[in-house]
Amino acid sequence: MDTPEFRTGYIAIVGRPNVGKSTLLNHLIGQKISITSRKAQTTRHRITGIHTTPESQFIFVDTPGFQLQHQNALNRSMNRTVTQVLNDVDVVLFVIEALRFSDKDKQVIKLLPQNRPVLLIINKVDTIEEKNMLLPFIEKMAELFPFTAIIPVSAQQSTGLPDLLKEISSHLPVAQPLFGEDEITDRSERFLVAEIIREKLFRSLGEEIPYSTTVEIEKFEMDGKLRRIHAAIIVDKAGQKAIVIGKGGEKLKGIATQARLDMEKLFDGKVYLEIWVKVKGGWADDERALKSLGYE
Repeated sequence: MDTPEFRTGYIAIVGRPNVGKSTLLNHLIGQKISITSRKAQTTRHRITGIHTTPESQFIFVDTPGFQLQHQNALNRSMNRTVTQVLNDVDVVLFVIEALRFSDKDKQVIKLLPQNRPVLLIINKVDTIEEKNMLLPFIEKMAELFPFTAIIPVSAQQSTGLPDLLKEISSHLPVAQPLFGEDEITDRSERFLVAEIIREKLFRSLGEEIPYSTTVEIEKFEMDGKLRRIHAAIIVDKAGQKAIVIGKGGEKLKGIATQARLDMEKLFDGKVYLEIWVKVKGGWADDERALKSLGYE
């Protein structure tokens, strides 16, 4: 009996903000590399996650949610990332929420390519109380775009993901793996550290402040098996600095502790983490500043 030929390819994960794209990526590869929170716009970069099986290598690309409001330089950078990714991949996963389809979702449909497989991923099916509503919703979605397949999943519960991987694999080109079987991302540890700190900002602060912050890693050194990391949280205004630090430094201390614990889990080793806050006015609308902070 012949062994099936190995398949390797790039898969984009796209959708409006906050539909669960990063959670889907993390559960597909079995490791947390893309940060998550309940707030929209948590993901700002192109994040690559790699999952290898005996038959296939899946190279997933998590993208920022396509931004339709507040068109500053940061959001323009994120939107460029989305459109570039769509032109570079073999398969597209368009993620929406179960029983919810808004005008923002319609805007993303306009970006979907016609010349490659597009799978509609209906996420958060575990939250549906009336399960009989799902089939009519699927039928309605099928009329909007020539989707190659429509697959209901719960990324959070990992429901439907084996079927999703099987469907994706059937559309990948026959090719040898591009990464080692143990690799889970092409992003550097330095990048992952900055993202972990940014996630804690999104989870610890109010509605508006996280959107005015970013993280810059000023020093990353290996001391034997110990990672020594010095990081600056960049805020837009002086008043935001006090909010991030908190009374008696408690807020910043909590952010640092949570981030350090996540880093030690990810790297399976001890981490020394020092964080402070700096003011850099207008950074989110400054193309040069964004480039220096690693935005494309």
